[in-house]
Amino acid sequence: MLNFIIWNPDIYLFQIGNWGIRWYSVCWLIGLVGAYFMVRWLFYHQNIAVRTVVVNGKQQEENVFDPLLVYCFLSILIGARLGHCLFYQPDYYLSSGTHFLEMLVPFKLLPNGSWHFVGYEGLASHGGTLGLMVALWLYSRKYKVKLWQLLDDIAIATPITACFIRLGNLMNSEIIGKVTNVPWAFIFEKVDKYPRHPGQLYEALAYALFFFVGWYCYRRRQIPVGKGFYFGLCITLIFAFRFFIEYTKDIQVGFESGMLFNMGQLLSVPFVVLGIYCMARARK
Repeated sequence: MLNFIIWNPDIYLFQIGNWGIRWYSVCWLIGLVGAYFMVRWLFYHQNIAVRTVVVNGKQQEENVFDPLLVYCFLSILIGARLGHCLFYQPDYYLSSGTHFLEMLVPFKLLPNGSWHFVGYEGLASHGGTLGLMVALWLYSRKYKVKLWQLLDDIAIATPITACFIRLGNLMNSEIIGKVTNVPWAFIFEKVDKYPRHPGQLYEALAYALFFFVGWYCYRRRQIPVGKGFYFGLCITLIFAFRFFIEYTKDIQVGFESGMLFNMGQLLSVPFVVLGIYCMARARK
């Protein structure tokens, strides 16, 4: 008889009453901080973190890196939240003004009329990616950092964040895989008693590998940034893997049950095409 992995961790790192800090939030924060220090190192390594500007006829130094964290954090959070609500549950969040408000605030309306803090339950990586791309374009225009160089630097660090977000999903026992009998299957006791593919762990390990691939190309192969190669490589690897790993996952929403390709796969295809185009463009 196979001994599957029993998975039933507490979703809170610690809790006081009805309030607490969730493992998902901690993983999300660790991933963001890890990417922050990686991009910070890249900016200083490339001598673009600080520039000289003229203010009132005098030269002074301006740090253009520090504001980047705010752009990235807000854009990923907003984009991921809107992406989940509009891609996966539009029938709910667009059905009334109250539900639309739930899409924007971390509270949920209870049947008794009171509001309960739940955090932003439901974040889509495709929406987060779109939000980040828009924010980087705005940041580039404001701080005069070359857009392709910015995209490449962010792309090198992005798999760090993606890895820890999927570990957070694992701690939450969400985005579970299909039923299987592979010896490393997890039984997510918060969901049911069936052994399932740990799809979150598959993705986390893959994204960690993708980071080292990008890092190797940057440090060992010395492929220059600023041409879009790293940006193309990142989104091609992540979303091509995402397309195929979806075959091991259970459906997230009911309407996917009759689809040849689920929503995650359909949304991944344009990013793969864009990534291949960017790498081909960089080679020219």
